Amino acid sequence: MPKTKALAASASKQSPVRKRAKPAVRSASAVSRRLRQIEDKRSAILGAALGLFSRFGLHGTSIDQVAARADVSKSNLLYYFANKEELYVSVLRDLLALWLEPLRGFSAEQDPAQAIGDYIRRKLVISRDRPDASRLFCLEMIQGAPLLRDELDRELRTLVEKKSEVIRAWIDAGKLAPVDPHHLVFALWAVTQHYADFGVQVQALAGHTLEDEGFFERTVENIQRIVLQGIVPR
Repeated sequence: MPKTKALAASASKQSPVRKRAKPAVRSASAVSRRLRQIEDKRSAILGAALGLFSRFGLHGTSIDQVAARADVSKSNLLYYFANKEELYVSVLRDLLALWLEPLRGFSAEQDPAQAIGDYIRRKLVISRDRPDASRLFCLEMIQGAPLLRDELDRELRTLVEKKSEVIRAWIDAGKLAPVDPHHLVFALWAVTQHYADFGVQVQALAGHTLEDEGFFERTVENIQRIVLQGIVPR
């Protein structure tokens, strides 16, 4: 055997080639499960924060209180949100998205009476199911929207202007009586959110809340009648 081949054979026996360990690959289901856990934890924190912020405001609520209510450690909460102000703004942004979603559906092709009637029902569902959300948004507006001003100037203004064009198209087509679109939107917001923001007053005077199914349906029907009979052409 030639010398070079002998040396190679000897080296091969003395130092076997080590196979590289393959990196562990996380299965798609494991990744999906981890993402769900993260989203569930984040949602729990936001839900706990909403309940506290809507009752005590930003300055009356502490990170420790939110963590305790969400059943997470303070350090775990701060992993998701850097500080209380960031958490507060995140809650408000989620509320704004929820609050504006029914308005996004308006289109010139729709029958305005049907579209506005559906909008009233959807907004009252939010007032029934998420009264804390409406109250917190109201509280932020009363305080001058110090942490949500940029969102109002951008997203809210853009959406309202876009949907005002839809309302004007309905009016131009003779499907609605002449009405200022902004005042119509303001009126719809006010009358539907009243049942969340002043729920205690509603219950004291009417003896019911929107959680009462019969009262909820009567509320929807009456507001639809009040609004639509005032703006549909005669």
